[in-house]
Amino acid sequence: MKKKDLEYFKDLLTKRMEDLLSQADNTVSDMNTPKGNFPDPTDRATYEADRNFELRIRDREHKLIKKVRKALDRIDNGTFGICEKCGEDISIKRLQVRPVTTQCIECKTKEEALEKALGL
Repeated sequence: MKKKDLEYFKDLLTKRMEDLLSQADNTVSDMNTPKGNFPDPTDRATYEADRNFELRIRDREHKLIKKVRKALDRIDNGTFGICEKCGEDISIKRLQVRPVTTQCIECKTKEEALEKALGL
């Protein structure tokens, strides 16, 4: 992969990481803010449902943060853009859509077909 492409992806991933960390900070500060008393059980249930939904979103973002860090590590160690299964280059178009990917489209397609066949 060209140096220019690596710099593009490093900037893209770094900005994504900053956005995710900023959102995580906002979630923590929002959860530490008291929300008041809910005399109506329906209001309390709505609040709890919204809070649980937000926590699920943050959990997914936490997993994405790990993937972004690993992608940045791969850029630093020279393995970014190389499929971990077959060792071939991952297309730039695929990396633009999903810069944290570790597999080329062919290997990922095969993996998903196997998962589907096994019912996973």
